[in-house]
Amino acid sequence: MQFEVWAPLTGRVALRLDDVTYDMARDPDRDGWWTAQAPAGDGSRYGFLLDGATVARPDPRGRRLPDGPDGLSAVVDLDALAPRSAPSPRVPLQDAVLYELHVGTFTPEGTFDAATARLGHLAALGVTHVELMPVCSFSGRHGWGYDGVAPWAVHEPYGGPAGLARFTAAAHAAGLGVVLDVVHNHLGPSGNHLPAFGPYFTDTHHTPWGAAVNLDAPGSDEVRAYLIGSALAWLRDYGIDGLRLDAVHALADGRALTFLEELSAAVDALAAETGRPLFLIAESDRCDPRTTTSRAAGGPGLQAQWNDDFHHALHCALTGESQAYYADFAEAPLAALAKTLTRVFFHDGTWSSFRGRTHGRPVDHRRTPAHRFVGYSQTHDQIGNRALGDRLSASLSPGLLACAAAVTLTGPFVPMLFMGEEWGARTPWQYFTDHPDPELAEAVRSGRRREFAAHGWKAEEIPDPQDPATRDRSRLDWSEPEQPVHARLLDWYRTLVALRRTHPDLRDPDLAAVRVAHDEERRWLTFRRGEVRVAVNLSAEPVTIALGRNGVRVLASWEPLEHPGPDGRIHLPGESAVVLGP
Repeated sequence: MQFEVWAPLTGRVALRLDDVTYDMARDPDRDGWWTAQAPAGDGSRYGFLLDGATVARPDPRGRRLPDGPDGLSAVVDLDALAPRSAPSPRVPLQDAVLYELHVGTFTPEGTFDAATARLGHLAALGVTHVELMPVCSFSGRHGWGYDGVAPWAVHEPYGGPAGLARFTAAAHAAGLGVVLDVVHNHLGPSGNHLPAFGPYFTDTHHTPWGAAVNLDAPGSDEVRAYLIGSALAWLRDYGIDGLRLDAVHALADGRALTFLEELSAAVDALAAETGRPLFLIAESDRCDPRTTTSRAAGGPGLQAQWNDDFHHALHCALTGESQAYYADFAEAPLAALAKTLTRVFFHDGTWSSFRGRTHGRPVDHRRTPAHRFVGYSQTHDQIGNRALGDRLSASLSPGLLACAAAVTLTGPFVPMLFMGEEWGARTPWQYFTDHPDPELAEAVRSGRRREFAAHGWKAEEIPDPQDPATRDRSRLDWSEPEQPVHARLLDWYRTLVALRRTHPDLRDPDLAAVRVAHDEERRWLTFRRGEVRVAVNLSAEPVTIALGRNGVRVLASWEPLEHPGPDGRIHLPGESAVVLGP
């Protein structure tokens, strides 16, 4: 078997394989690369000894770390992974409904196999793609996954490479695509061995996590190839259908040809080679439509981006909150929501009081398709980064939760749900870690308490990220969907997802065709998608809304409703929603 590693700063490299050491030779055709041939098979443990070291380090491109990031790598026979007999569903992004889940808390067991057993629930819900939060290896057993340190390896406690392959195959068999969240802007603070091998990081730029990943300094060609190779491996070797790119605004990259352009070109080439539609979805806080502009038009060529402005406007309209970044949306939240439904970004060159400057760039809503943007009322970030990790269901009535679902699932953007949202889960989703290093654990614990102390929280009120109980509280309770109040909301979500699938107007990408009316004082909002009308009443009081035409009937309503009369008016109870069509 051929072993190879990029280690340009070392004078000697040896392979440690099953307690046998083999000297490695420089590759004459590739600067900084070392190679060796040695007999090995699936499961063989190996690592690399750098410059005469006695302790081997894991392979930066290793696919499996049975003992975690500080242990040896294990050979993975990719051909022996779960067979992918079921083809990937060919649902275009325009028709997608995404479902974000965290493997470690989606089920009590916290494994790929346990999540596989719940795929029937997702298929019945009607979503098209499961979006997995990061699954690459990180220090400790439990965590969100954004502290990953081995971008090629699958977290062993979840089930390792074989578990991920089984999950993807089962999802495809159930008619579901799989999207994977990947992190290229930083690596975790514990178990990161990359600096010993080469210039994976650079002091040229600094990020909230320290030295930046090296995307533009000397040696960055190989670093880019390392990250792009990892991305392609998820798509090619595990059958993943798309990637969600974490915080692309934090990629420090000053080169003319950006990393994102290189990545999107490589993914497009793989899609053409395999005949599978593959896509990239970015998380970005820039409110910049250029994030999803094609490469031919000078952009990076990503297919979609998350739209936090839509979330913030909807959240303020539902909750009345006005702290931190919500302050920009709280003065007239329904007007803000109306703007995002028609112009995508609330901040499109407008003043942001939270940032103390103008922010964003306008979207050309006449030429940009709506499916370039993902809309949601809840995500892991918007729940887990709250002090108590409280969901909307902790403070809102079922009727207001139904309104949130109606706006998200019938709105113009690609909708995304966060696990448990569909039944109004009462379990929180809190920030939890499992750092073995006691100093790092204390730094995380005290840092989070300091952060929220600035907003008036007492230290003892903030859940301890290192306490196993914090993770345990965050696991979904699968008995809830069987309870009447939760079952009713779940049925509402299923109804809305089905309406999106059966009514082409609800998948129309034409942003310019969306029409919105609202009353800030009486707290109602309506919007039109072709021949479909959607109305939500966020007030506790009933309202009468003039729809502007007759001949429509109720397609779905949270409360029982009569069809509009000849005058085209609908009488909507408090905290309720209705979808109408011809």
